[in-house]
Amino acid sequence: MVRKFIIAFFCVVAHGLFAQNGTISPYSFFGIGDLRNNGTVENQMMGGISMYADSIHINLNNPAAYSQLKLTTYTAGLSHTEFRLKDFTEEQNIGVTNLDYLSIGFPVGKNVGMGFGLMPLSSVGYSLRQESTNTDGSTVTNVFTGEGGLNRVYASIGFQPIKNLSLGATINFNFGKLEYERIQNVENVQFGTLDNRESRINGYDFNYSLNYTPTIKDKYTLYTSVVVNTQGNLVSKNSERLGSFSLVTGDEIEVIDVDLDARNLRNTELKIPTRTTVGLGFGENKKWFMGGEYSFQNFGDFDNAFLGIDNVAYNDASTFAFGTYFIPDYRSLSSYFKRITYRAGVRYDVTGLEVNNKEINNFGITFGFGLPLGNSFSNLNLGFELGRRGTTDANLIEESYFKINVGLSLNDRWFIKRRVN
Repeated sequence: MVRKFIIAFFCVVAHGLFAQNGTISPYSFFGIGDLRNNGTVENQMMGGISMYADSIHINLNNPAAYSQLKLTTYTAGLSHTEFRLKDFTEEQNIGVTNLDYLSIGFPVGKNVGMGFGLMPLSSVGYSLRQESTNTDGSTVTNVFTGEGGLNRVYASIGFQPIKNLSLGATINFNFGKLEYERIQNVENVQFGTLDNRESRINGYDFNYSLNYTPTIKDKYTLYTSVVVNTQGNLVSKNSERLGSFSLVTGDEIEVIDVDLDARNLRNTELKIPTRTTVGLGFGENKKWFMGGEYSFQNFGDFDNAFLGIDNVAYNDASTFAFGTYFIPDYRSLSSYFKRITYRAGVRYDVTGLEVNNKEINNFGITFGFGLPLGNSFSNLNLGFELGRRGTTDANLIEESYFKINVGLSLNDRWFIKRRVN
């Protein structure tokens, strides 16, 4: 019965991936939206580091890790985030629930593994209201809304050509639609104005990784990794509608399609710069691990000409992350709690986004548990994250958030029905 429920769960979340609105952040207006953390719950709860690999878990950010898989593994993750948005005058609380990933990985030979799946890449979802007074003393109200996002389908392969050295590669196809709207009305004026913009985006990028994990003193392992996510070359097909509408009925009046061809904005390119991550860690297999990673990206090369925003700049981005796990005794028969994996981490993101001359950075603390399911190698992973992004300076918004993650990692032995001879 439980197995049937899990299979139904995978089917439902796969269908729901393309219908979700993954964020309520005003900062999702910029770039290609809010970039999502594409790691599994296991990795996210260790600060998001991606260097660690074992034989029963999928690592979505490090394709070389597939070379370690010994069992076919199915994994899916859900998250719920409670946001508190505030500026100098107001505060708002709101929550959002998302599917984070759906994936399968399997060995195809000695020290060779493959995987594929789908996940969201970015999300747009905001609603902002701005009031000001014009030269006539009338109140001018602007309402900005946005929705949509980009999804990603990927295929990975990892192999181990020599002992302790693993190589991997991933091809990602990214696609989706972003919608932006601004409506304006002036006090005592019968009609309002609207500006609707839409971008349909698709394109490829690649992910390459190298892991070197030598054994020290026959007991400990040194973890080193390099992951390179190549430049994403995305093509955006754009459209824009301008016009007016009735404030009484909401009906559109004299709405026209803007000639974007004349401004060379019908088809634009969005180049997501190459991101490089280097990691170093140390641990004892199936007992404990600790490690840190540093990522850097020349995000200053990014531009979205179609949106034409004046108060935003893009600078170099970087991330510092540290994570650890501990298992008291994974073979314990007397205590379930000794077989639980305890994880924790911390991360600091310099996002590269600058609004009103203020950097929009993010800090998060993570922790969680890997709960074994029965006597198999499958597990239920729970995670929690506390964080803060942005600032209330320069008329901006500060986001505080509490995120709950739930992930399933099921291997093929879990699906085999027990038989009694």
